[in-house]
Amino acid sequence: MRVLVTGGSGFVGANLCIGLAERHPSWTLTALDNLKRRGSELNLPRLRAAGIRFVHADVRAQADLLALPRHDAIVECSAEPSALAGLHDAPDYVVQSNLVGAYHCLELARRDAAQVIFISTSRVYPYAALNALPYREAESRFELAGPGVSETFPLEGPRTLYGATKLAAEHLVTEYAGMFGLPTVIDRCGVIAGPWQMGRVDQGVFAYWVLAHQSGRPLRYIGYGGAGKQVRDLLHVEDLVELIDRQLAAPEHWAGRTLNVGGGREVSLSLRETTEVCRELTGRSVPVQAEDGERPGDVRVYVTDASRLHALTDWRPARRAEETLADIATWARAHEALVLGALEG
Repeated sequence: MRVLVTGGSGFVGANLCIGLAERHPSWTLTALDNLKRRGSELNLPRLRAAGIRFVHADVRAQADLLALPRHDAIVECSAEPSALAGLHDAPDYVVQSNLVGAYHCLELARRDAAQVIFISTSRVYPYAALNALPYREAESRFELAGPGVSETFPLEGPRTLYGATKLAAEHLVTEYAGMFGLPTVIDRCGVIAGPWQMGRVDQGVFAYWVLAHQSGRPLRYIGYGGAGKQVRDLLHVEDLVELIDRQLAAPEHWAGRTLNVGGGREVSLSLRETTEVCRELTGRSVPVQAEDGERPGDVRVYVTDASRLHALTDWRPARRAEETLADIATWARAHEALVLGALEG
């Protein structure tokens, strides 16, 4: 089995490569990455130690991909993942990386007749429609009146350039499956978190919160009254690795599926609740400022309805939200100088 993981030195990609190498020592695993995101270079020694081939290349350059040998499966993890991408600078990179890069990966899959697992995002759902969902305000969080967001949620409306490019890429994946018979699966992930995530306020917020407490940096509750009651469900990266391993093992079972992947209400936290967990984990309180002005494209509550996925498999998230934060804190303590150096660089 020969598996290519694009974005293979990023948070999801590197953890996926290493997780697959541990499970399948006989597989040939290749991690491809342009190393643009700060901190991705820290994963190179981990990949090397796991016996994973690293290729410094860019999904935006089709020649880079077509120079690769044949693969049986491609896991497309490469993306500019910031919800604010293109807002304060030119949108070129997010469009070229997320959409054109996905097209190049699909062309490689067509050449090799390879399975494609496309890592998409809950950001494909329009933020205005999400914010219009009925909710109630509890003591520490906002709560949706319904079970969460399913794959049938209406798609009309803006969703950030990140979400728009990923949704457009999803359509390409579906067309390549239909036209060329490729076994494909689209995983629309909510927030993914865990060790080795270089969290920022616009992407990787749970890791960002833990790292801020570890380093004593101030934080802000932005928007929705500045109370920190915004909610996201989260998924430990190792739980995602387990799911992708199952998808690689049975391409035909998963072929043609578009699936919401997340922790659901049971594995969710508000920012306020995250602050309390981080204080307990680190033994440190940091100042948290309240700001009422909302960020463009922000969402009050996102909770995954993964019923479609659960009907296909007995896979379920194995780790609670608090366990995920604890794993991040343990990792951050063990690699504090390395992590802070990357984030400050």
